[in-house]
Amino acid sequence: MLFLLKKLTLAGHRNAHHFNAPHTMPEGQTTMAETIHIAQMAEKLSDELFSEFFWEKVGPTNQNWPCEDKLHHKNETHPSDVVFFYDEPYSQVRTYVNCDLKSYASGTINSSNVKGAVESLAKQVACAEKSDVWNKMYIHENVSPAICGLLFVYNHDGGYDKNFDALLTPIKNKELDLPKGSKLVVLGPDDIFWLDNVRYEIRQMRGSSGSDRLPNREHCQYFYPQLMLKANSRMEKAKAATLEMLTSPWIILEYKKQAPDQGRGVLIFYRRDGSTIQEFVYLFDYLRHYQVLAEGTTIAIKTLETVPTAHSSFDKAVRQYIEEMCGGDEGNDLAKKVRAIKYSKMSQVVTQFSTIELGMDYE
Repeated sequence: MLFLLKKLTLAGHRNAHHFNAPHTMPEGQTTMAETIHIAQMAEKLSDELFSEFFWEKVGPTNQNWPCEDKLHHKNETHPSDVVFFYDEPYSQVRTYVNCDLKSYASGTINSSNVKGAVESLAKQVACAEKSDVWNKMYIHENVSPAICGLLFVYNHDGGYDKNFDALLTPIKNKELDLPKGSKLVVLGPDDIFWLDNVRYEIRQMRGSSGSDRLPNREHCQYFYPQLMLKANSRMEKAKAATLEMLTSPWIILEYKKQAPDQGRGVLIFYRRDGSTIQEFVYLFDYLRHYQVLAEGTTIAIKTLETVPTAHSSFDKAVRQYIEEMCGGDEGNDLAKKVRAIKYSKMSQVVTQFSTIELGMDYE
């Protein structure tokens, strides 16, 4: 018998973002089974998140492999919770993301735990680059690999309301055992909340019967502008959202409209708060510079957590941009394209997991 692993509910405000793990013992105590299922929550969520951004899993999960620098690292082995990969859009490189998935209660997200996890992950990346065992498990043949680390800090009880970035401030890059040129990215609770909402919005639009319907995945890819100095760009093959895009102010998904509409659609998930007119003007400049404002292209901007005046700022930015770029001529082609951009706010989604239902997930 299969049970629902999670349910999605709509929330009216950010503080309603709860991930509930029901207790079967008095508060503050958990069984060994519950601890395992709480850890599984981060794995379940990461699978769903990154698959929507076209990342693919490779090799075994929850795997230990030999440390290549036991004396320095003081470890016999390193763990890989899961490894994802995607192709880079501007080089002949395949990025492999070695993930450390943490599922913390709000009271256990602290500087010590985060710092320890970052330091451990840096050692994993350092050893993975020179480990024959890790390479045989995860690296494809005949590719140019780039290995990076991702710390995924998921707050399973939804009670964390502090500034997570402040926990990262004491961590110094030079103190990490990270190979030169390698990168390590940390996604905190707010980052995961943002990406989860983007994922959910995409799925909702894909199932819509209205004019905002997204086509199937094979007709979609994440947008990277054609850069003049990047002769090796692989736009047709590299469809995934990179780590850089997922941690940037916006995520852009482009898609081919299906009959009878045809043409191209562009969907911009915009993370900034919309507090200034200039930020939207900057976005319009980006779209114009990279030929997104093109004939037959429908553009929509989706936001999540914004100031109350964000929509007003957007409208003023449209007017200002038309005045500056088109002399106020509303009949100008550029003016029509800017005026046609749709701006709307996503409903916040709450993802709830149950340790009981996770425990019943068997075949």
